[in-house]
Amino acid sequence: MPRGNGPVTKVFYKGSTDDFIVFIESPEELAKWKEDKSIPLAEVVNSFKIMVTHKHGAQGQLDGASNASLENEFGTSNEDEVIKKILEQGQPQIIQNPERGGDRNETMGPRQGHPTA
Repeated sequence: MPRGNGPVTKVFYKGSTDDFIVFIESPEELAKWKEDKSIPLAEVVNSFKIMVTHKHGAQGQLDGASNASLENEFGTSNEDEVIKKILEQGQPQIIQNPERGGDRNETMGPRQGHPTA
């Protein structure tokens, strides 16, 4: 059975030195947070990990953003402050996660590790 094919919402920020992405719970939660900053970020952000695409746009390969890249773009490496800036100035996008198949029974045949003598 395919797994992982649910919708994912992210906020894309096109910076001058790089492109950044933060994953959020939903566009509705983001809109509520923009109206009322007293809502905790934990209710809006899915993961407190800032991703970078190395100038490959919203669909590029994602890597964790280094403190140096955050300093260069935002003037700070404080992830909470950077996430707030990305949420305020970025563009929310909903994407469909690609399906991924998984092994159903790891004990079958050659997929199982064989003991060495």
